[in-house]
Amino acid sequence: MNNSEENKKTAGALRQFTMFAPLRKSTIHLAKRMTLVVAGATLMAFNINTFVYAGGLVPGGFTGLTLLTLEVFEQFFHIHLPFSVVLYLLNVAPAVVCFKLIGKRFTLLSVLMVIVCGFLTDWMPKLFTDLIKLHDPLLSAVFGGILNAMSISLCLFADATSGGTDFIAVFISEKYGKDAWNYIFTGNCVILVLAASLFSLDKALYSIIFQFATTVALASFYHGYQQKTLLIITSKPDEIYHLIRDKTRHDATAIKGVGMYRMAEKTLLYSVVAANEDAFLTAAIKEIDTDAFINILKTEQIKGRFYKPPKD
Repeated sequence: MNNSEENKKTAGALRQFTMFAPLRKSTIHLAKRMTLVVAGATLMAFNINTFVYAGGLVPGGFTGLTLLTLEVFEQFFHIHLPFSVVLYLLNVAPAVVCFKLIGKRFTLLSVLMVIVCGFLTDWMPKLFTDLIKLHDPLLSAVFGGILNAMSISLCLFADATSGGTDFIAVFISEKYGKDAWNYIFTGNCVILVLAASLFSLDKALYSIIFQFATTVALASFYHGYQQKTLLIITSKPDEIYHLIRDKTRHDATAIKGVGMYRMAEKTLLYSVVAANEDAFLTAAIKEIDTDAFINILKTEQIKGRFYKPPKD
């Protein structure tokens, strides 16, 4: 075989490798997302079978509504329902809506989380509760809330949700540009009021502590829904703007000015980015302009167009 034929074969193999490289990358990315979702579902099922059951807690969302439904049927009708069956039925309608209107892969990964969590909650050995032997409801509420936040964070890192009310919150946010968490909080309050009236006030109050611990821990673990404002004073605005644009797809506004110390012309770049993007942007900006002055502010609320990566 001569060199030209060998070169042709090599070039053909290289083209094939290049052709299928995006597919392989997409498959690996999907596998990572599925792994995170399954890990989150397993942790949530473990948490339900340990801290939640040990403390007699009623978590928020569809998980809490499922547990409350099981308790009602057990106490008043003496009927034992599987956790998974009730959880699946509650998630059908919001999952169908999100599948049609938000994103197919996003919804399917969230449904995977619900299915695995429901199955493991029913079939995971109850010996975990006996091993922990935790009889203090306050400790159950605090540590259960932390574990709950960790499981939700794993799903969020996979660009999925834990299902239930998260489906509703994402749908309202994406379609109407409104923050739905106030409505979700109201729904959780209704669940807790029902739990207090049907069973005991103690259970409802400890469940509030559980939800508070979840909220605080989730804010520490996951920053994807938060934004940061970057105020960058630089002499290289074009290079830094293109960095922000290429890496995050966010825009920036340039304001010309003068640095009073050296009386040199400077540009102030104003840009809002996702909270998890500011660290690598700051490092990259410093590589472009070592003298750049960067002020990072926590953004409480924004109105207007802000780029959000697609759910799928």
